[in-house]
Amino acid sequence: MTTSPDNVSLKIMVIDDSSTIRRSAEIFLGQAGYQVVLAEDGFDALAKMNDHHPALIFCDILMPRLDGYQTCALVKKSAKFHATPVIMLSSKDGLFDRARGAMVGSNAYLTKPFTKDSLLRTVREHTATALAR
Repeated sequence: MTTSPDNVSLKIMVIDDSSTIRRSAEIFLGQAGYQVVLAEDGFDALAKMNDHHPALIFCDILMPRLDGYQTCALVKKSAKFHATPVIMLSSKDGLFDRARGAMVGSNAYLTKPFTKDSLLRTVREHTATALAR
């Protein structure tokens, strides 16, 4: 697969307490030419956001210390990052989880385990506006 020069400038943050999920996402996104920033939990992510300015954030729901709902809510309340798309990641695919994610401002929901195609399709759908700028 060829990488588009547009992808190189886009940073994607992946927040997940599972090293397997972080590594899978890093490989899939890296192969597609995106820069990847990894975080183990919400606190780690919030600390890294100012330095990296991600164009898109994938956020696991079930994490220690600061869960995905809390992390998403804090991102969306931030004056600097409120417009950054946040995609919730979860192994649970229930209506309640999707509704709760939407209530805290998430832009979409991706069920784990995700495929390379579903991950990249989600990135393309939610970064089209970032590329247009």
